[in-house]
Amino acid sequence: MEFVPSNTFVAIIAFGILYFLLHRYAFGPLFSVMEKRKEHVQNEIKQAEKSRTDAEQFLTDQKKAIDDARKEAFEIIEQARKTSTSQADDIVAKAKEEADRMKEAAIAEIESEKNKAVAQLKNQVSAMSVLIASKIIEKQVDEKSQKQLIDSYLTKVGDK
Repeated sequence: MEFVPSNTFVAIIAFGILYFLLHRYAFGPLFSVMEKRKEHVQNEIKQAEKSRTDAEQFLTDQKKAIDDARKEAFEIIEQARKTSTSQADDIVAKAKEEADRMKEAAIAEIESEKNKAVAQLKNQVSAMSVLIASKIIEKQVDEKSQKQLIDSYLTKVGDK
């Protein structure tokens, strides 16, 4: 192969013209498209980073909301437990009060019935005493007869 300087010179000039034309008509739009693509990719990266940051913030907020809900649920359960315990104590106290009231009413009724029975017994004893005294006065008996008469009346009273 031979070296021909004129061919080299023509090749350099052709290359220069080709470079000038490519630079003027092809490289500008090509670099412009490449620059737009670069900006688009950078915007997508920024958008993805922002979305990731928003997602992390949302996740943090959701975890906090879940923790708050758990705390609130625990407080509600504790309040319900305290309320039920309080209500149970109130019911027991009212039942005790009612039992004490019923016991006192029963004691009072028993005492009243006892007093009525004692009064009735006293009335019967006094009536019997009057009856015995009148019988004794009627008969005017001796001591032995009086004793027999009293014993017979006491036996009658005991049978009743």
